[in-house]
Amino acid sequence: MTTYRPSLANSGNSMTSSILGHAHLSADKAGSTKIHADKVNVFYGEKQALFDVSLDISQKAVTSFIGPSGCGKSTFLRCINRMNDTIPICKVEGTIEIDGQDINTRSIDPVVLRARVGMVFQKPNPFPKSIYENVAYGPRIHGLATGKDELDAIVESSLRRAGLWDEVADRLLQPGTGLSGGQQQRLVIARAIAVGPEVILMDEPCSALDPIATAKIEELIDELREQFCIVIVTHSMAQAARVSQRTAFFHMGRLVESGPTDEIFTNPKDTRTQDYITGRFG
Repeated sequence: MTTYRPSLANSGNSMTSSILGHAHLSADKAGSTKIHADKVNVFYGEKQALFDVSLDISQKAVTSFIGPSGCGKSTFLRCINRMNDTIPICKVEGTIEIDGQDINTRSIDPVVLRARVGMVFQKPNPFPKSIYENVAYGPRIHGLATGKDELDAIVESSLRRAGLWDEVADRLLQPGTGLSGGQQQRLVIARAIAVGPEVILMDEPCSALDPIATAKIEELIDELREQFCIVIVTHSMAQAARVSQRTAFFHMGRLVESGPTDEIFTNPKDTRTQDYITGRFG
């Protein structure tokens, strides 16, 4: 992955073009649609948080959700693995399909769905267990390993794919909470991919990390997109440009526009998108 670290100091088209890394170059190779959302509305009690959101999300690509705080991007992200089910006053209307299957039908077990659609939160949240047990927990409860040797292999493979194995191989029995913030976030990603998900959702995964840890997570995201559909919520325009092939801009609970990242950043169709990207509001 490119190590170019762009600046947001400028404005206008010169600014937007300057922050585009290489990630957008393969937007046309992102592949078929993995997730299809149609007219999704979300209510928290009497308050409506999302309005008729319709969006296709590509397989084996990174899609960034951008927009001001409170615009609905995290709410929509949580709809994709039914995390909003845990909020009693939340009601979701509309259709969200993964591989053509409506995830909100009664026949879909949310626990099984969340194994297919992993979630990484803003703040690293390793279990209060050893590094090994953090990764082994999911495969064990889902019956993905028939014995310790197989479980060991899953743990090692997941930690390697998360770029963490070389740093923790000699201390697998130590607490996961003893790792640095960036290492904890990679441990959480290893935990997510250990159950063999198809989609990984990331809600501002780098906001609590320093620049070096952020760069490692971004490199990891770029590697993982070859195997997973990844959706990331970010407040960083530079990060969206660096890691994503497609971008969706949310504003006041509505999806304003979406498309290839380079087009959204250099030639947005809506003036609200242009104003947000160039820092006029948000």
